[in-house]
Amino acid sequence: MASPELADSPKLHAHAASMLTVAMVCLGNSNALAQANMPTDSASTETATESIWEIAQAGGLIGYLIIALSIVAVALVFEQMFNLREKVIMPEGLSELVRQQLLSGRLRQADESCREKASVLSYILHAGLGEADIGWVAVEKAAEDATAEQSARLFRKIEYLSVIANICTMLGLLGTVVGLIIAFRELAGSGGLAKPAQLARGIYQALVTTVEGLIVAIPSMAAFAVLRNRLDQIMAESALAAQRALAPLKRLRVSRRGAREQEQATPGPLPATRSTGKDPSTTPSRTTEGDG
Repeated sequence: MASPELADSPKLHAHAASMLTVAMVCLGNSNALAQANMPTDSASTETATESIWEIAQAGGLIGYLIIALSIVAVALVFEQMFNLREKVIMPEGLSELVRQQLLSGRLRQADESCREKASVLSYILHAGLGEADIGWVAVEKAAEDATAEQSARLFRKIEYLSVIANICTMLGLLGTVVGLIIAFRELAGSGGLAKPAQLARGIYQALVTTVEGLIVAIPSMAAFAVLRNRLDQIMAESALAAQRALAPLKRLRVSRRGAREQEQATPGPLPATRSTGKDPSTTPSRTTEGDG
């Protein structure tokens, strides 16, 4: 006689098979739903790009002006980063070359070297060499004036970043005011019963222009501070390099002055006089005619 467990085994197998089938069907449906609901990377990227462009357009004319100023600011930053380099401001070897030429007394060759390598440092050295015949004080003064002139010329371009930052801040504030005006105009036109959707357009524009102005102003001010400090540092180094290169003019001037003073202090030979054999103090003076 067979046991009850063996008799019920076909029923158990059938039940297990049916449960496994149901589980597989559910798993397949869940995977299909997950794939259907999962957006692709390209679709998400396009959506993000469209949303950013829509936000930028919400600023209106003021937003477009801020975007244009941001492009100018980026161009200025890259330009000044390229110009404010030691290789551009102070060509390698120029200071030492001019110094060696001045030590050997080749003033004309030193001036030609400055003309060949056009830079801020060569301009300063050329200005100092032009006053070499007057004296060291004039050379030092000319070099200082040339350094100040070049520093002011370079700073004027950097200062545009500060101007752009201030303008963008003011434009953002202007956009805020314009957006609030639009919102309150809708409110007044509806007799104080405007819906939130009617007020949202003006408030949205106000917030967008404020954000755009700050996004441009903050990096512009930071770039202005960094480039200004860089300019001060590199101009100080240029002034030191120029002073070291022109130092032989001071020594040359001092040596010439010392030689001239020594020549003036050395007495020359006395003129020869005829000896009469008599003491001039005992020689009687000649009387003029008519003395009694």
